[in-house]
Amino acid sequence: MHSLPRYLVALITPFDSEGELDLDAHQHNVAILWDTGIRGFVIGGSNGEGPYLEPGERRDLVSSARDTLGPGAHLMCGVMAETVRSAVRQLSEAAEGGADSVLCLTPTTLARNRTEVVERFFTEVADESTLPVMLYSVPNTTAYSLPEESAARLAIHPNILGMKDSSGDPVRMQRLVESTPHDFTLWSGSSQALTLAVTAGAHGVITGSGNYVPGLVLETLDAALADPRAARALQTRLSHISRIVEGNGIPAVKAASSAAGLRSGFPRLPLTPADDELSQTLQDAVQAI
Repeated sequence: MHSLPRYLVALITPFDSEGELDLDAHQHNVAILWDTGIRGFVIGGSNGEGPYLEPGERRDLVSSARDTLGPGAHLMCGVMAETVRSAVRQLSEAAEGGADSVLCLTPTTLARNRTEVVERFFTEVADESTLPVMLYSVPNTTAYSLPEESAARLAIHPNILGMKDSSGDPVRMQRLVESTPHDFTLWSGSSQALTLAVTAGAHGVITGSGNYVPGLVLETLDAALADPRAARALQTRLSHISRIVEGNGIPAVKAASSAAGLRSGFPRLPLTPADDELSQTLQDAVQAI
């Protein structure tokens, strides 16, 4: 497996007006982002509308990205399933497409707040997976935060190598760093908490902001790793634009990405494109950066 990047972009998934995958646009997007210096890509995650992907689409997205970028990119595929059976099918697609690892979302529909069920899900998935597994806790989407104690217990599994925590809480991140093995890789999923997260000990970040301000994200991360004080002005700019964009959901991430030169296409129903007023606001904000 490739070394784990400090930054992975939570990549958007372009669909056409009929809701079909637009793989040409997808390949265009990964090539553009590669040229900005991004070396890690999460495909089919939350920003990639992973819960809306259909059978075979994960494989196609990963495979086309691999064909475009070659062996040097780290491709992490989102697994978003409510049962171990469904997760294993998605794992198979990720492996067939050439992914390096998987980012596995906490199950919640019937498992929310049932700690033993959630831990069993991750353990069974990791046992079955031929790829390294990363835990994924995103409470603003699932209304459930993986308990720190669960993360610590799961971190000793030989095939669970890391975790993305999107709580945006740097104190929680510090506790996760302290309670998991030193080689357990932790990423923050919050653009606004980037500097605080790496200061607390996170390896890096996985965010959607790389779709629309990749240079600013990479510059902020480099500065934060070198000297958090020096990153303050950059972090302020990143926090400002990510708050505008991500506060309006995936349609806004896609509109901002289009303003930055990606071919973001349409969201998949029931999501609908950002309206003209919001799109113009986002275009102005991206161009200002």
